[in-house]
Amino acid sequence: MAYELITMGRIGVDLYPLQTGVPLSRVTSFGKFLGGSAANVAVAAARLGRRTAVVTRTGADPFGTYLHEALRDFGVDDRWVTAVPGLPTPVTFCEVFPPDDFPLYFYRQPKAPDLEIHAHELDLDAVRDTRVLWVTGTGLSAEPSRTATLTALAHRARSGTTVFDLDWRPMFWKNTAWHDPASARPFYREALRHATVAVGNVDEVEVATGERDPHAAAAALLKAGAELAVVKQGPKGVLAVHRDGTTAEVPPLPVEVLNGLGAGDAFGGSLCHGLLAGWDLEKTMRHANAAGAIVASRLECSSAMPVPHEIEQALAAGAVR
Repeated sequence: MAYELITMGRIGVDLYPLQTGVPLSRVTSFGKFLGGSAANVAVAAARLGRRTAVVTRTGADPFGTYLHEALRDFGVDDRWVTAVPGLPTPVTFCEVFPPDDFPLYFYRQPKAPDLEIHAHELDLDAVRDTRVLWVTGTGLSAEPSRTATLTALAHRARSGTTVFDLDWRPMFWKNTAWHDPASARPFYREALRHATVAVGNVDEVEVATGERDPHAAAAALLKAGAELAVVKQGPKGVLAVHRDGTTAEVPPLPVEVLNGLGAGDAFGGSLCHGLLAGWDLEKTMRHANAAGAIVASRLECSSAMPVPHEIEQALAAGAVR
């Protein structure tokens, strides 16, 4: 049976402080969670009842074992999650200063295993047959992951729905000056040629297109090849523009933010769910906004992903409580 969603990209262990408003140097206790954008999106969609799998790599270590167990517990197929001998499973720490300061500290040295995905390892039949394929900008940041990501996109040849999560993480682009992401833009442009949906925040769409204004950026994403451009604007909500002229601009749900990390991945999993369900653009965006708001109100990421009735309750209430 074909998958409804296959994601490809980053995975790791999130070690989040169980104390909020405390610098990392003074934190004394942490919670351990599955993390990484590709893994989180697969979990988010699985929590909404979708058949999902993730293509990624871990270290051959106890943290890698933990990630396999966590994926299976969440109902995500881990058959394409393989170990890379000699590279440790990535670990990410954060600091939690609500409502809007959540510094991240990535430990992905000497290289993250999820950047060691090789094109020849891909199950290209599954890549072609899945109803939604989700790839990320981080997957373009280094070889061999870059070639594998572009190979998957080219083989899929815009069949079904192909989502490109712009996912700009400048610290992963070793050969790119942090203040000048233009050198990454050619790779983003190539991925956009094969994507039917592009999604990112205002910083990410600027990296991909050179445009920061949401409407101008959405137009540039459509011109680059996408059929649907989704621009997340944080407290200003989300803008979605389809090539057919349909537009939805949806405000966020009011929420008391505990940890904003992971909200975008919840949004992504819900976006895939709405696309699979064939919902209209506004309903899809409202549902995705609500999913993101719910996760922002919780500490963790993967285990915080909402189930359907939680999103329905939030939408009915007009806020996350």
